[in-house]
This record gives sequence, structure tokens and C-alpha cells, in this order.
Amino acid sequence: MEKYLREHSSPQSEALEWIEKQTHIRTNHARMLTGPVQGRFLKMTVGAISPERILEIGTFTGYSAVCIASALPAGGHLDTLEINDELEDIIAGGFERAGVADKISLILGDAKDSLKTLRREILDDRTRPPYDMVYIDANKREYPEYYELVFDIVRPGGYILADNVLWDGKVWQSPLPQDRQTLSIARFNDMVASDPRVESVIIPVRDGLNFIRKLQ
Repeated sequence: MEKYLREHSSPQSEALEWIEKQTHIRTNHARMLTGPVQGRFLKMTVGAISPERILEIGTFTGYSAVCIASALPAGGHLDTLEINDELEDIIAGGFERAGVADKISLILGDAKDSLKTLRREILDDRTRPPYDMVYIDANKREYPEYYELVFDIVRPGGYILADNVLWDGKVWQSPLPQDRQTLSIARFNDMVASDPRVESVIIPVRDGLNFIRKLQ
């Protein structure tokens, strides 16, 4: 199915092909790459809802960031958080090749620490505006914490997207697997489904994308 979807979706750019190749050559976790089908979905989503300020949690090698940034409206900006500074060379190279380096700020460090700083700047210091959209694709064990940390810094009517929420089907197994990643993703999905402040739908693209709209 993945092969068919890829062949019948718009092709990826040369910059994205470069990022994909470098990810396979220079990392041991190429499976984490967003890929052309979900990348195109992200790009078209940004194009449809026109968010001006976006936060990404989990840059990896920059594939999804390039997809998102390439669809930003004029004046739009993406802040992207990544813990692994050894990937900075690939990330920067991809941004430059895609021509989006001026639209993206790469913030290196632990995501939760970076989010606490961003919360202070948005909620207390008022030196940053709230985000129109947040894309979560980082440590699966921390999804519930990410949700709680970002919720108040997303504007009413804004969006939160979370990747890998189907987790290879583990989240609906009975009994539920007891590894920390599965438990945290299942808890995250339960949190969203029971949260009256949002409306949401899980889309079965790739490994599942929870598409969440903040109501108030």
C-alpha cells in the first residue's frame, strides 16, 4: 500500500530526496523519517489552514519541517525542537537546499525544557505570540506531557497534530502491551478523546495521526 500511495501522490522535491537519502546513510533510525506521503499531507494541511506560527516537537533530520515550512504563508515561521545536536548538519543542509532556512528556528535541547521556556515567553513575558499549530513527533513516552505543556500556548481555534498514535496497532490490543511507549500513547489518545476543550479525529495515514482542534 505504501508503494502505491507514494506512486500516486505528488512527488517529493529534490531537497526532500536529499534529506531522505542522508537519513538512510547517516543515521540508524531511518524508519523515523516522515516520508513523502505524510510529508505531502502535512504540507497540504498547512496550505489549507494557513497557520502563521507553528511549533514542531521532534525535528529528527528535518524532513517534516521542510514540508511544513514550504507551505507557510508569507511572514509565517516554524519553531522546531530537537534533542540530538549531532543531526544539526543534516538538518541545516536540508533547510538550505529547500530554501526555507529563513522560515525556521531550530531549538536544540530537551523538548520539555524548551517548551517550558516557550510557555514563559508566551504566557508570562508576552514576548512571543501563541501558536496556530503544533506538530508532535518526538519521544512517545512523553506525549501526555507535551500535550499539557503546549495546550495553553495554542490559540483558540488552533490545531495540534500528533504522529504515531496507532503505534503499529498496539494501542488497541487486548490486553494492552505494558511497555512505556504504548502506555503513554494510549494514555495520550484517551486524554484527547475525553477532553471537552477539543474536537479530534485519528487519521490512519502511515502510523496514525491524531488531528486535534482547540475549541476555546
